[in-house]
Amino acid sequence: MKTVILGLGSNKNYNKVEPIYLLRMAIDELAKIAVQIECSSIYCTKPMYVEDQDYFFNMVVVLKVLDNTEPHKLLEKIHEIESLLGRDRSKEVRFGPRSIDIDIEYFDDQIVKTMDLEIPHPRLKERAFVLKPMLEILSKCSDVIREEKLLEFDSYLKSISDDDVELFMDSKDFLLLKVDKEVQNGNTVTRSS
Repeated sequence: MKTVILGLGSNKNYNKVEPIYLLRMAIDELAKIAVQIECSSIYCTKPMYVEDQDYFFNMVVVLKVLDNTEPHKLLEKIHEIESLLGRDRSKEVRFGPRSIDIDIEYFDDQIVKTMDLEIPHPRLKERAFVLKPMLEILSKCSDVIREEKLLEFDSYLKSISDDDVELFMDSKDFLLLKVDKEVQNGNTVTRSS
C-alpha cells in the first residue's frame, strides 16, 4: 500500500452546510477510495495570503491507498469530491474562501512536478495550519513516515508562527458528527446534526 498525506480546509458554507460538516462529508468520500484513513483533530486557523475572509477549519488526513494508485488519478478523485461539495475553481479567488480544499501534501516517497500537481506540496514549509495537524496525526501513526521526516516537519513548524492555529475539535468528536443526506423531489438535501 501507498501512504498519502492530505491537507483539508473549509471556511464557506455550501447548500447551508457549515464548513465543519463539509470536512466530515469530505472524509466520508475519501474513505471510499482508501484502504485505511486516519484523521487529525480540527484546527481553527486565521486565513493566510487573503486575510479578508472567515477563519478556516483545517485538518490533515493520512490515507493508505492501493499500490496501483497514481498521484494524478488521486488528484482527479479529489477534484470530483471538491466539486461534489461545492467547490468551483473557475469562480473562486486564489487563496480566497472555499467550501472545501483538499491538497496532496505527500504521496509515499514520490516527487511530482507538473503544471497541475507538485508533490511534496510546495508551500508546506510556511503553513502552520498543515504542519500542526500533520505532526499530531503522524505522531499517532509513526509507522507511516520516517522519524527524520517528522523532525524536519517539526523544524519547519518551529521556524514559523503557529499562534493563529487553534485546536477546535478533537478527532474523536469530529468523527462522531453525523451528516444525513436524503433525496426530496429529485434534489439531494443535506442536514447536519
